Amino acid sequence: MEQHERVVIVANRTPAAKSAGGLATGLLDALKEKPSLWFGWSGELREDDCNSVQLFSLERLTVAAIHLAREAHNRYYNGFANGVLWPAFHHRLDLMSFNEHDYAGYLEVNQHMAEQLQPLLRPNDLIWVHDYHLLPFAGMCRALGVTQRMGFFLHIPFPVPSVAQAIPRIDELLDAMCANDLLGFQTEDDRRAFVTLCRERRPQKPVPNTGVYPIGVDPHALQKEAEGEPQVQLWPNDSIQGILSVDRLDYSKGLPERFKAYALLLEDHEELRGNVQLVQIAPPSRTDVPAYVDLRHQLTSLTGEILGRHATLDWQPLIYVEQQYERTALMPLYRQARVGLVTPLRDGMNLVAKEFVAAQDPQDPGVLVLSRFAGAASQLDGALLVNPHDPGEMAEAMRIALTMPLQERIARYQRMWSVLCASTIDGWRNRYLHDLRKVREQRRPAVPFSVSELMRRTSETAELAVAKAH
Repeated sequence: MEQHERVVIVANRTPAAKSAGGLATGLLDALKEKPSLWFGWSGELREDDCNSVQLFSLERLTVAAIHLAREAHNRYYNGFANGVLWPAFHHRLDLMSFNEHDYAGYLEVNQHMAEQLQPLLRPNDLIWVHDYHLLPFAGMCRALGVTQRMGFFLHIPFPVPSVAQAIPRIDELLDAMCANDLLGFQTEDDRRAFVTLCRERRPQKPVPNTGVYPIGVDPHALQKEAEGEPQVQLWPNDSIQGILSVDRLDYSKGLPERFKAYALLLEDHEELRGNVQLVQIAPPSRTDVPAYVDLRHQLTSLTGEILGRHATLDWQPLIYVEQQYERTALMPLYRQARVGLVTPLRDGMNLVAKEFVAAQDPQDPGVLVLSRFAGAASQLDGALLVNPHDPGEMAEAMRIALTMPLQERIARYQRMWSVLCASTIDGWRNRYLHDLRKVREQRRPAVPFSVSELMRRTSETAELAVAKAH
């Protein structure tokens, strides 16, 4: 009896049994409807038992979770994925820190995950791999004999070729990525950058199928959440117009630039003093990485400067909160804000921008101020688009947003609401999987290199580097 198709999600993390965020939010409900598998790291660090797979069920979804040893995870996740790929893909080569030992660890974890997944696969599985943690994963799987259709989706931006060529071992990573049948990107700029790099760096080899799949949200569900009772009334006094920003504490989000632009707004527009307040929610991440420690100190300093210069006994111009809040708590807060300030220096999509729009009261919507360098800017033409490197432009956009007439606010909101409804999270998932299914069976990429040879060569180089260091 022929087995039915099963979607297999491969990601850095597996969803928890009772709660999930990020990628899982958009996929879990659909995956529970039909037999499917989610494979990834459990989130637990163990020095033993790393070769076992924990299985548990969420309705018709089977979750397969593996454990990682602390050192392996540190080299794979902190060392190469977030010490090299994350800054480079966000055009911050100055923050990139490469060493052979970490790169070997990155390859080893990808190889380990491929080996643990292979026995769980069925002939008709459709494998969907997610994000920069797993760039070489397809190459590892093909070397093990995996022939099922396999696709990859990059959630963060792909760097332009002039930047990407500065990433150590980029050719090896490209070859492994090209073992996928379909590579998906958030924007056309990202897709074009990848294809151009492949043609420049590997001109004799075919480029696999690529596509643009901007990730969306469930606008009606978010709208309903936003209508709920808020945990706090941020601006109970109508005389205060609220500006709200929600970001993970990361150098790619442009927080210092945002604070400086807000300070300029207060300097240049005395009439706004006492009548406006910026609330910045920025839960910390990667707190042991020096670049993030420096960012936190910088924001603390800027907050003190703004408060020291402008605060009065009855008015606080800026509230800076380093706390994590669930989406259900954030949605009513978005609805209260007159302005949503989303100004990353570079971002794959930025779903906060879409969540802010979905949360608005259709009869009295707020205004979205959005960075031109967020993927969402290519879709949300009702936003005020800004250059996050230009404090004067950002300050002026905030002023325009705070004083925008109701009729214009409604017109802009309606355009963006239509986009959200036409490009939902369900549509994103279905369109990608539809295109992956269309990949012809005979289009099976040859393994572009010997994984065992690559692993051996990298390990030897890493061992040599360690020996020299001592």
